[in-house]
Amino acid sequence: MTASAKTKQPDISLAVCGYSKVIEIISNKWTALVIYAIENGSIRYGEIERRIAGISKKMLTQTLRKLERDGIVQRHITPSVPPMVEYSLTLLGQTLLRPMRELRQWGRDNYMHVEAARMQYDFTYNKDSMD
Repeated sequence: MTASAKTKQPDISLAVCGYSKVIEIISNKWTALVIYAIENGSIRYGEIERRIAGISKKMLTQTLRKLERDGIVQRHITPSVPPMVEYSLTLLGQTLLRPMRELRQWGRDNYMHVEAARMQYDFTYNKDSMD
């Protein structure tokens, strides 16, 4: 029996759970896509924007700033007219690539099962509400 079962106290907390802290960093739907766009090296803002379907300039800017603040992405400014700005993953950001690639592969291998489960669930529970 676990300590939490004996004391009836929660043993999982958003405040201290390392997993939840990581999810906080990458949970925005655009974050993973931005990291994937940058995973092969330095890339200019406009190229990131072209690579990610549906992302607005505002959302891309916000995502890049958040990742820069978290130490995942670094911005390089080359003085020129106009200034050339490139983004790349930091060493810390590069350590995220392996688990994120594994998640991406999990999605490729298993998302069809998630969709099938959803369809089965909806069929089962929507059928009951139609009676």
